[in-house]
Amino acid sequence: MTEHILFLTGKLAEKQLRQILEKIQPDFSWTIHQLGVKVAALMTAEMIGRRLKDTYSADRIIVPGRCRGDLEALSNNLSLPVERGPEELKDLPLFFGKEAHKPDLSQYKVKIFAEIVDAPKSSIEKIIERAYYFQSNGADVIDIGCLPDTDFPHLEQTIQTLKQQGFTVSIDSLETNDLVRGGKAGADYMLSLHESTLWVAEQVQAIPIVIPEKHADLASLDRSIGILQKNNRTFIVDPILDPLHFGFTESIVRYHQVREKYPNIEMMLGLGNITELTHADTMGMNALMLGICSELNINYILATEVSQHACNAVKEADLARRIMLAAANLNTLPKHIDSGMMALHETAPFPYSLSEIKDLAVQITDPSYRIQISEEGIHIFNRDGLYSATDPFGLFPNLAVENDSGHAFYLGVELARAEIAWQLGKRFNQDQALNWGCAAKPTDETIDVHTFKPAGTTFKKK
Repeated sequence: MTEHILFLTGKLAEKQLRQILEKIQPDFSWTIHQLGVKVAALMTAEMIGRRLKDTYSADRIIVPGRCRGDLEALSNNLSLPVERGPEELKDLPLFFGKEAHKPDLSQYKVKIFAEIVDAPKSSIEKIIERAYYFQSNGADVIDIGCLPDTDFPHLEQTIQTLKQQGFTVSIDSLETNDLVRGGKAGADYMLSLHESTLWVAEQVQAIPIVIPEKHADLASLDRSIGILQKNNRTFIVDPILDPLHFGFTESIVRYHQVREKYPNIEMMLGLGNITELTHADTMGMNALMLGICSELNINYILATEVSQHACNAVKEADLARRIMLAAANLNTLPKHIDSGMMALHETAPFPYSLSEIKDLAVQITDPSYRIQISEEGIHIFNRDGLYSATDPFGLFPNLAVENDSGHAFYLGVELARAEIAWQLGKRFNQDQALNWGCAAKPTDETIDVHTFKPAGTTFKKK
């Protein structure tokens, strides 16, 4: 039986909504109901509850993406599912395309080791605080990094405290004494053993991560693998990822060679030599490297956040591993699965052309300013006219806000956002912060935005 959907909209958007639905020819039947409000974004759940008298035999209702209020309560009152659609009508085709097969991002295969690199110099309290931070961003294992020629008297207590707090822990050192101490204290993993230090694995129960004896010496790695397999030990192999211009491509080849020779062993890839040692945004690096992990069935990575530019490496890796698994499971490219890894750009930054914006502007009969962007620049309009520029300062003389500081402040913020969005190719939605994906820190939303709301201005509180 064909699903029937009721779309609720406003006067200005009704015609465009109808045109879009007719164009995409969806596999459901539909009814459009104009709710008696001019701007669809001003619709609220409470308003719908008061004004909607007929649900037109719908199986569900889709309301504008910016509709405010409690849709769950509205669904209960109407005995029908009520859902928010996309914030822009132009995104309806993509919205229904996603709806057909929403990827499951709750799953992942790759485990993230997040290294606390200066643990010997940090108090246990600081280490615990850092561990909870990494865990909140997706880390599965807290890696305690030791430092050469640096005493670590609280190593055992650090690991024991972390274990008591429920963390999975690894000890990370090239010094065998550190590894033995960490293993005996209860570490679950130890980084990194090689052919000459495999004896440590006989002393403790921690799972060893094994590297070549000498750099790029895969023969020594083969011998270590043989010894561990003969002793029926669980282990992970790390052929070592090198920085760009210092063997990066060759190191990728090594990972491929090891995987071809050992199809079933577990492998680790350390991302720090790329994310920390390349001055470029780390989001794309993490996406690419987690894609390589997916292709080579590498199920462990080591991530660090030492450099300030790499301060979101763990969070980025967490999302990237989920996206890559979803793409692999769907046998598709890692596109249109989740936008969280796209901080600077959008797949469709300019949903409306300048001609469409002009068509909308002539329909406006109130003093509230609307702001939109197109490929040509920034556009602001109300009943008094449409003004366009590529620099917001060029718009100021037309806005008549010299004696209204609140209105000037509001428009300044929105126009600055619009300029950034236009310059970068990002989506701009008036009254909303720009979407920086998983690169952005959570914002404090305790401010009463209505403090700065000028009379007659559309302003939405999240």
